[in-house]
Order: sequence, then C-alpha cells, then structure tokens
Amino acid sequence: QVQLVESGGGLVQAGGSLRLSCAASGSIFSINKMGWYRQAPGKQRELVALITSIGLTNYADFVKGRFTISRDSAKNTVYLQMNSLKPEDTAVYYCNLWVRTDWRTTNELECWGQGTQVTVSS
Repeated sequence: QVQLVESGGGLVQAGGSLRLSCAASGSIFSINKMGWYRQAPGKQRELVALITSIGLTNYADFVKGRFTISRDSAKNTVYLQMNSLKPEDTAVYYCNLWVRTDWRTTNELECWGQGTQVTVSS
C-alpha cells in the first residue's frame, strides 16, 4: 500500500556531512509524524528526530545542534541533514512515517523504510 525509499547514506569522515531522504508513495491521504531512527550493531533501535505535520520537531540529545529534520509534504518526503558527524553516529538509519491511507478513517499505518547505512570514519 505504502512504499518508502531511502537514499543518501554512505561513508564519510568525521566532521563531514550527509543528507538522508525518504520518499513515500502509494496509498497516501496524509502523513502525520515523520521521523528517523537508527540502529548500530549490537544496539537497540533509537529515535534520532521527529517532525510533525505542522513542523514541530524533536531531537535526541546526542544529535541536537548537529542534525536537522525537515519535510516536504507535497512530495511526501522527509529529510535528515547530518552535520559534524562522529564515528558514534555510524548505524543503519531508518525513516518512520505514520500514514493515513484513506480520508474515511483516522487510522494511521506505521511504515518503515528499508534502512540506509551511514558509516563515519575517524
């Protein structure tokens, strides 16, 4: 019903930048929350940043001041600009969207991207 395509991961040196994108397509009426999570090897998946439909944002303490989440609602796309990257930011990054698929219901479908690898070398 809903497909998410992530892009923008890769290998970067410490202090560098990357921009992740996650585009949604399919049966979409509206998208409420959009977010990014990450999972490092041997660790649990953790929240990185969230953005609501009206642009309110929330960041994990470990990325405040370095990462910026944004969205283009017309394109059903969420972005994560990552600056001043550190080796400890190395992880697979996943986008997470809460999608309302039909105007006749307020139910939302939680959707996950396939994940994109971000590797930061020291």
